[in-house]
Amino acid sequence: MMPLSYAEVGVPQIIRRIGGTPEVKKHLESLGFTVGSEVCVVSTLAGNVIVRVKEARVAVSNGLAQKVMV
Repeated sequence: MMPLSYAEVGVPQIIRRIGGTPEVKKHLESLGFTVGSEVCVVSTLAGNVIVRVKEARVAVSNGLAQKVMV
């Protein structure tokens, strides 16, 4: 298992665990990050990670990407 921020660009990953405070977990779930769903890092730009999740592209900070374990 590794944080999403370390995932290779273009390789689909499955979310294994979401860490952080209850508020952070709820925020990530509202963006589509749920355990068992597939995500794919599209690119990294200026400390942000652009991720494809549930047919949408979402930009999250590197700190939030560290909380998503794949």
